[in-house]
Amino acid sequence: MAVKKIFKTDKLFTGDSWLPDHAVVINNGIIEDVIPTSSLTEDTSVEYFPGCFIAPAFIDLQIYGAHKKLFAVYPEADSLHKLKEYCYNGGAAYCLPTVATNKMDVFYKCIDAMKDYWSQGGEGILGLHIEGPWINPVKRGAHIESFIHSPTMVEVELLLEYGRNTIKIITLAPEVCSKEVIDLILSRSIIVSAGHSNATYKQAMQGFDYGIRTATHLYNAMSSLQHREPGLVGAIFNNEKVMCSIIPDGHHVAYEAIRIAKKIMNKRLFAITDAVTETNEGYYQHYLSGDKYEAAGILSGSALTMNKALQNLVNHAGIKIDEALRMCGLYPAKVLKLENELGKIKKGYKAKMIIMNEKMELIKMIS
Repeated sequence: MAVKKIFKTDKLFTGDSWLPDHAVVINNGIIEDVIPTSSLTEDTSVEYFPGCFIAPAFIDLQIYGAHKKLFAVYPEADSLHKLKEYCYNGGAAYCLPTVATNKMDVFYKCIDAMKDYWSQGGEGILGLHIEGPWINPVKRGAHIESFIHSPTMVEVELLLEYGRNTIKIITLAPEVCSKEVIDLILSRSIIVSAGHSNATYKQAMQGFDYGIRTATHLYNAMSSLQHREPGLVGAIFNNEKVMCSIIPDGHHVAYEAIRIAKKIMNKRLFAITDAVTETNEGYYQHYLSGDKYEAAGILSGSALTMNKALQNLVNHAGIKIDEALRMCGLYPAKVLKLENELGKIKKGYKAKMIIMNEKMELIKMIS
């Protein structure tokens, strides 16, 4: 039986532009139409939210855990249920649980947990983001050095086969991985993201020539832009095919640096939370310090939600709200090559939307 709902606010952001006095018609989880409110009859059942706007729901491509259950420490379906709840409460309808550099068996257990979550009918989890261990120890950040190494083809093949249809992104340092390794990962339709890298500008550009089209948390844990050696940051700025995430919490990156990057990269820059959760177990022990997390005195993760990321982009980085909304929704969908079904309020798209007030506070998740 069809389940039709109509939502109306004073204005609506489609992902492309703002529409005043429009309503969204949803039928069985799909957007059936976007119509002027003047076409609604008096007897039409409509949920109206005055003083608010509707926008596409957010997508977080890098988050490690929630509610004191770091996924790498608790690789089980319950951790993913808690993670999904945290994301929903922050306006993100979808996310990629992320596992930092670890023992290989932890990655396998996380893959099993994700399959278990899906078998239970769990929603909102698009796949796994593996960050390391094939990174550069010089730019390890809070990652555990003893687990960091360059991959063999056998190791990569085994992981990719076990994680078939589960692994969506692998963050690696292009200077420590061979072209054969990168080719193999890309051949499985997995996104390769350059990060935790000390690559020279030339090495980074070579990695992009190999087909890398994404980079992980701009400025953080990567070779910086210098006037004689532009590094990975310079290569990202200078390659118009490459998208990159950024962490807008005010701790990982100065808001002025976000503003500079946005002017250079425009539609290629998108937001992630990089959020962790408090834990005193396992290899990664995160402790809340103000509104950020630390491990052994080192910045180890954010306490962001995607909703807070949006507010920070607008209020502190000076980015216009329509573009900030795209950074939190449409552009992550493009990274995943899902921009034809997510990230917009458009006929035929999935009905994943948020209702926010004028302060950009989440009023309702429509999912």
